[in-house]
Amino acid sequence: MKKVLGLYSAPHGHWVGDGFPVRSLFSYDSHGEHLSPFLLLDYAGPLNFKPGERPRGVGEHPHRGFETVTIVYEGEVEHRDSTGAGGRIGPGDVQWMTAASGILHEEFHSAEFTRTGGVLEMVQLWVNLPAKHKMDAPRYQTLLDGEIPSVDLPQGVGRVRVIAGDYDGRRGPAQTFSPINVWDVRLNAGRQARLSLPAGHTAALVVLRGTVQVNGSQVARDAQMVMLDREGTDVVIEADTDATLLLLGGEPLNEPIVGRGPFVMNTMQEIHQAIADFSNGRFGRIPPQGAS
Repeated sequence: MKKVLGLYSAPHGHWVGDGFPVRSLFSYDSHGEHLSPFLLLDYAGPLNFKPGERPRGVGEHPHRGFETVTIVYEGEVEHRDSTGAGGRIGPGDVQWMTAASGILHEEFHSAEFTRTGGVLEMVQLWVNLPAKHKMDAPRYQTLLDGEIPSVDLPQGVGRVRVIAGDYDGRRGPAQTFSPINVWDVRLNAGRQARLSLPAGHTAALVVLRGTVQVNGSQVARDAQMVMLDREGTDVVIEADTDATLLLLGGEPLNEPIVGRGPFVMNTMQEIHQAIADFSNGRFGRIPPQGAS
């Protein structure tokens, strides 16, 4: 089995804009080398928003050098960006945005969610890009709930939704730049699952809701992350309560990580260039609302 290397709890939460109350379960500042190719995971909510008239969210902001993966559990989010793209994702949907050479982006609660109010719960995961792809053209992958394979675990243990990578012969729809597994796992109380990831790959188990025992020893609860050794293949997860988890695995990039806020590159010179390009308008502009 993969050895448990550590248990990490989120620090006090903070707001991103006025729409996303998040807890950062890990970031490249603290775990960059150990969790490559994953850079950051923010867990937003769950929080109940009252009905409103003005959508809450975060306004125009840049990204370069990596991908953002937004997984919605409850609520709805709308986005627009400097490529002219836009869209809405709701429960079970995933937006996989490749910022790469640079993009301006904004995301808000959807108009319908703003009108009705309700619980917002979502995750945003940052995935690093290999150096040779950091300046590729930006792109989007909208992965709707119905397009994501769901595999029932035997004997009523739960199920695994395969967002990226492979599980039990089912392949997730996300196209990735390096080998990655992103599995949305639900376990039923009192049940145990044994899941396997490739030896040599980074592995982390993120507990969003519930209480689980990992490899018969480590207890993990809401908003905690269990970092696993790259050696070995299996992880055994026993659910003390119904649990919602993310199991992350990926081939380490073994490249330098140099980041400043929304830019993650390989050298400080590239960071300075990203700041200059953004300041000089080279990331484009987000079209006015309603523009074609």
